[in-house]
Amino acid sequence: MAENCTPADCSSCGENCPSRMSPQSFLEPANADSNIKKVIGIVSGKGGVGKSLITSLMAVSAARQGKKAAILDADITGPSIPKFFGITEKVYGDVKGNIIPATTKDGVKVVSVNLVLEDERDPVIWRGPVIAGVVKQFWNEVRWGDIDYMFVDMPPGTGDVPLTVFQSLPLDGIIVVTSPQDLVSLIVEKAVRMAEMMNIPVLGVVENMSYYVCPDCGKKHYIFGEGRVDRVAADHGLTKVARLPIESRLAELTDAGKIGDVSDAVLDEFKVFFEDDCELA
Repeated sequence: MAENCTPADCSSCGENCPSRMSPQSFLEPANADSNIKKVIGIVSGKGGVGKSLITSLMAVSAARQGKKAAILDADITGPSIPKFFGITEKVYGDVKGNIIPATTKDGVKVVSVNLVLEDERDPVIWRGPVIAGVVKQFWNEVRWGDIDYMFVDMPPGTGDVPLTVFQSLPLDGIIVVTSPQDLVSLIVEKAVRMAEMMNIPVLGVVENMSYYVCPDCGKKHYIFGEGRVDRVAADHGLTKVARLPIESRLAELTDAGKIGDVSDAVLDEFKVFFEDDCELA
C-alpha cells in the first residue's frame, strides 16, 4: 500500500491494496438498548403508489401474528405514518439520551419526524445531509428494545435518503410497492436495479390499487389492467407478489387514524412475506 493511498484515492497503489480489497462500510451502529432481528425497507420508484399504507399494513400484519413490530418513518419530508395510526403524542428522551418511540394500540413502535416537530403541519425544509442525519438518528438514538420486524418507510425514488438507508442500516431486504399502470415495469426496474447495485435482496412486490370488487356482484374488476406485475416479477425472478384492492374502507381507516382496525381479509395478502421459505421468516 502506497504511503499516500487512502480509501478515497487508490490511484497510487496496486490492485492488491487493502483499501481496494476491503471497501469501507457505512453501516451505522445499532442502538445499545435495541435488538432488531429483521430490517425491511419498503420502497417505490415513484410517489403516490401507497408505500406508507403498505408499510403500515405490513407492521399490523406482523403484530397480529404475535410478532414485535416497528416502523422507522424515513420519509422525512412527507411523513404520514403517525396519521395512519392516530398517533399525536410526541416522542421523548430517557436519562441516557435515547429517544423513546411512540407505540400504537396494536403494540407497533413508531418514530417519525412528525412526532418530533412542535406542530405536525410545519413543513420540513431541510437539505439532504440534514435529512440523512435524522434517519441515522432514528436508527441509533432510538431505544427500540426487542423487535422482530422493523419496516422502514422510505421516500420515493432513488435519491439521497434511500441511499442513506441502503448504506447505513443493515437491511435484510426490500419490498417494492407499485401500481398496475403501464409505468409499473419502469418503476420496479429502477428500484430493483438500485437494490442490486447495493447488494440488497428484493423480497417481492406489492401491487396497490390492483383491482376493485363490485359490492353488488362480488366480481373483481381490473381497472388499470391485469397481469403486469406478474410479468415484471417473473422478469426479476421474484416469487412473492401481494395485491391490494381499491377499497374505500382503507381510506376511511387511514383518515380516522385507525389502520390497526383493518380486516384480516386484507392482511391475508401479506402473509406470503412471512412464509417459512421467505427471507422475512
